Amino acid sequence: MTEKGTGGVSTPRTPLKSILTAKVKGIPHDVDGTVKAQTLEELHSLQRKRSAPNTPLQGTPTAFVNLSEDERQRLQLQSISASLASGTRGTGPKVVRGDPGGCKSRAVTHVAHHHIEAPIISVSDSALKFTHVLYNLSPGELYEQALKYEKGSFLTSSGAVATLSGAKTGRSPRDKRVVIDDITQDELWWGKGSPNIEMDEHTFMVNRERAVDYLNSLEKVFVNDQFLNWDPKNRIKVRIVSCRAYHSLFMHNMCIRPTIEELENFGTPDFTIYNAGQFPCNRYTHYMTSSTSIDINLTRKEMVILGTQYAGEMKKGLFSLMHYLMPKRQILSLHSGCNMGKDGDVALFFGLSGTGKTTLSTDHNRFLIGDDEHCWSDDGVSNIEGGCYAKCIDLSKEKEPDIWNAIKFGTVLENVVFDEHTREVDYTDKSVTENTRAAYPIEFIPNAKIPCVGPHPKNVILLACDAFGVLPPVSKLSLAQTMYHFISGYTALVAGTVDDIKEPTATFSSCFGAAFLMLHPTKYAAMLAEKMQKHGATGWLVNTGWCGGSYGTGNRIKLSYTRKIIDSIHSGNLSNATYEKTKVFGLEIPSEIEGVPAEILRPENAWADKEAYKNTLLKLAGLFKNNFETFMEYKIGEGNKLTEEIRAAGPIF
Repeated sequence: MTEKGTGGVSTPRTPLKSILTAKVKGIPHDVDGTVKAQTLEELHSLQRKRSAPNTPLQGTPTAFVNLSEDERQRLQLQSISASLASGTRGTGPKVVRGDPGGCKSRAVTHVAHHHIEAPIISVSDSALKFTHVLYNLSPGELYEQALKYEKGSFLTSSGAVATLSGAKTGRSPRDKRVVIDDITQDELWWGKGSPNIEMDEHTFMVNRERAVDYLNSLEKVFVNDQFLNWDPKNRIKVRIVSCRAYHSLFMHNMCIRPTIEELENFGTPDFTIYNAGQFPCNRYTHYMTSSTSIDINLTRKEMVILGTQYAGEMKKGLFSLMHYLMPKRQILSLHSGCNMGKDGDVALFFGLSGTGKTTLSTDHNRFLIGDDEHCWSDDGVSNIEGGCYAKCIDLSKEKEPDIWNAIKFGTVLENVVFDEHTREVDYTDKSVTENTRAAYPIEFIPNAKIPCVGPHPKNVILLACDAFGVLPPVSKLSLAQTMYHFISGYTALVAGTVDDIKEPTATFSSCFGAAFLMLHPTKYAAMLAEKMQKHGATGWLVNTGWCGGSYGTGNRIKLSYTRKIIDSIHSGNLSNATYEKTKVFGLEIPSEIEGVPAEILRPENAWADKEAYKNTLLKLAGLFKNNFETFMEYKIGEGNKLTEEIRAAGPIF
């Protein structure tokens, strides 16, 4: 082996002398304590201990599969090679393990794709090349890949990696498509109000082939094999094939990380994502309306992403999958946060963006089960994910210390702005987008409950940021009212910019996550009602928005007051409080809560202009009623009894 010396002349490399070290567990040593290394390459190979990213688990790990390392890698790469087979051509590239930048690689024989294939029409040039697979890399390895090769990736002062998602800094719901076929046409929610825009199988295959061909053309791809759902009986195996280290690290954080033993037994995934987001779809293809397309095929168990690099599309695509699969097992999938008290009392938090769902479910006095996606089965609740995806805009250490401290090495920061010299992030800067985000493993939260499972919920808390300022800070709900507000999924957004604000805009999102629903909202509502009734859970409506007037005249309810309210729900004090009923919405309001001013508990008392309050209340009630008309034709429960009860639980005026 030679290396270039001065003047560009090749000179023989002198082998390293034996290096004296302390004995370190896991590194082979001679009897005298010297490392067995003669060259720098050998020394570096000794530094790299065999490992895999993992999520802490309780219990005894499964036994190692009795396979050699070569055989194990061969089987893994055969499975990945099958995933990378083009849909119609039946072939993909030859796949090798490792970074093309330097480490030794070995090819594996290509195997046929596990789906039924169409006749082979032609073989693309990509079948003649090698694609390097970077398989389940650790955060450190992914940092190296991002910082070396991805423009726009930087190390921040906290140790988190900051990156850019390109032109799209949020989801593209109008570009999401779901394949309609003989199975899904009768099962899924289609038509008015539905987020599911149909596409046919042929168009999906066109986009799939475009995405796979693009991935096959790259020198290297990232592959994550991971899990969804902490409930071991209902765990889903997912494979994510992507072309950016940022996407691989994001999914490493957001999905459940397998142990080494679990990877060895992983086998064929239940669902595969092909993320070719750097490459656009052909906008002249049938069903396409732009260069972006996010396509889900539930029968093939695949998802294709083209024309957007926003990582949240993968997270929410998998959530849509769970909204389809779990109800088939009589398990309720929920867009909610979840935490548990020291006495085992579990609370669910429902809420749209900006209502405080992540903030309120992340409570240092309680164990965090999860901040966004959960399942409620006959055994209790379980988190679907292995991480948290927190909004960063205006983040501060004082208001949200747990989230602040979770932003460290291993965390992905999306679209944030930072100081060029100090690399300190300015969380108030909205230059790139207001939708700045941090994705980190759930164990970065000190009081995370690992494994992320808990008993049946005691409280179901529906959060609304009411910018109209007419909903009480807290109301105790009957079961029918809980269903009504769950199906409505209300919050209010501030219209326009702060300077041009005229009035709030009501937003309704069924089940507090309509964009991800696969079945009709009433299906999920019926399941929620059944589980709440069976396990004795209480429903609450908590307004984290305005009081004393609408946005512009009133004041935002202080976070400290909302925390006092939530604490009173957890402790059980509010269950035994004295209540009085409001007009129009018929909500039960407690007469007092320790630490919360009595004048804000009943909204009309906080308004100086009583007539303005009454008009605004009636306006919001009318918006609720108009929105609910969409669901009037659907029947819930035997004899339609529950439907009538839910309808009667709405505003009366």
